[in-house]
Amino acid sequence: MSVLTSLVVFSAISFLIFGISCFLTTYMRQEFIRYGLTKQQRLIGTLQILGALGLGIGYFYLPVLSIASALGLSLLMILGFGVRLKIKDSLVQAAPSIIYAIINAYIAIALLKSL
Repeated sequence: MSVLTSLVVFSAISFLIFGISCFLTTYMRQEFIRYGLTKQQRLIGTLQILGALGLGIGYFYLPVLSIASALGLSLLMILGFGVRLKIKDSLVQAAPSIIYAIINAYIAIALLKSL
């Protein structure tokens, strides 16, 4: 399995889990309260699930869909990083969001180059 394929699978599975947990777990409800984003929790969860599905399905069948999904997830994570900084989380707490943003930006760029 190539590095790109591994990153796509990793990101898609991660965001599918994150998105579903937005609807099902008390922990995520508490986190969104802490972020000040309770009204946006379902929207963000839905975007994560759609991004994950678009990333995974698009990678194998429609690269443009995968590129759009990777860019969308990257943007979502950049915004998440900003929220983490705004609520004064430590860099260690904020790091996963920026790491996911970088991973998805890399996926988008690599797929664009392969077209």
